Amino acid sequence: MNRVSRTPGLIFGICLASCICRAQDLRPRAYVITPVHLNAVILSYSFSDGSIFFGTALPITNDSGRYSVPSISYYHSFSFFKRSANFTASLPYVVGNFQGVLSGKEEKIYRSGLTDSVYRLSVNLMGAPAMAPPKFAKWRQRTLVGASIQVVAPTGQYTSGHLVNPGFNRWAFKPEIGLSQRWGNWLLDAYAGVWLYTANTNYLTNSQFSKSRNTLTQDPIGSIEMHLSYDFKPRLWASVDGNYWYGGSTTVNNVFKTGTLQANSRIGGTVAIPFTNHQSVKFSYSTGSYTRYGGAFQTVAVAWQYTWLGRPE
Repeated sequence: MNRVSRTPGLIFGICLASCICRAQDLRPRAYVITPVHLNAVILSYSFSDGSIFFGTALPITNDSGRYSVPSISYYHSFSFFKRSANFTASLPYVVGNFQGVLSGKEEKIYRSGLTDSVYRLSVNLMGAPAMAPPKFAKWRQRTLVGASIQVVAPTGQYTSGHLVNPGFNRWAFKPEIGLSQRWGNWLLDAYAGVWLYTANTNYLTNSQFSKSRNTLTQDPIGSIEMHLSYDFKPRLWASVDGNYWYGGSTTVNNVFKTGTLQANSRIGGTVAIPFTNHQSVKFSYSTGSYTRYGGAFQTVAVAWQYTWLGRPE
C-alpha cells in the first residue's frame, strides 16, 4: 500500500472536485419528447459562488469557491425501435478560484481549462412513440416514462500533481429513470438515478502531498430530482426545481476517508422564453438548501438555444 503524506491535502482535493459534481444538476423537462429529426445547438454559461463544507473530515475554515462554466451542446432526436429518443453531447470549459485556511495555512487555487465532456442518451418507454412533426403537432402529452444513461468521459485537462483539475481522470455513468406527468398547463417531473465512478489511478502522483502513485475511488451517489412547471403558452414556461443526493464516500489507496459522505440538496427555479420560431433562452437559479459535505453554491445560468428540423432519412 502506498503511503500518503499530508492526508488533509488529499481530502481537500477530493472535496473541491466534488463541488463541481454533476449530481448537483437540475434539469427540468428532461424526459419531455420532441418530434424526430429535431436538432438543437445550445450555448450556455453558469456562474457559481459559495462555501465549501468539509464537516468533520478536515480542519478547514473560511473555505469558498467561485467558478464559471461556459458550454456548447448539440441535441438530436430520433426513432429508437419506434420509440422517441434523443442524444445530447456537451463540451464544457471551467474557470475557477478556490480558497480556504487548512491547518492555519491559507490555500488558494486557480484553474481553467476544458473539463470532461458529457453524453446523454434518453429513450421513452411509455407514452410517446416516435413521431414526425405533423403527427407530433396533434399529439398531447399525458404520462411519460423514460430511461436515460449519462456518460462523463475523461477528456478534460488533468495534471496528476495538481490538487484541483478541470478534468477528473475517470469515467462516470448515470443510469436514470424519469416520469413526466401533465395536468393541463401543469407538468410534474420526477427522476431517480445513480452515479457510478471508475477509479482515478493517477491521483496527486508525484505532488507536494505524495511522491508515490495514488488511486482514488468513490462510492456510488444516488439522486432524486423533482420539478413542477407551468406552461404560460407554447415554449414559454417556468419551473420550481429541487434535488437530493446521497453517497460518494471516497477511498485513497484502499484507505477510507471518514467524513466524505455527501447528503446534499439543492432548490431553484427556471424560466424558458422563446423569441423566434427557432430560438429561445433559458434562465435558471439554484442554491444549496442542505449540505453535509461539499459545495453549497448559489448558481445562476443562462442558455441560448437554436433548433431546426433535419430531413427525414
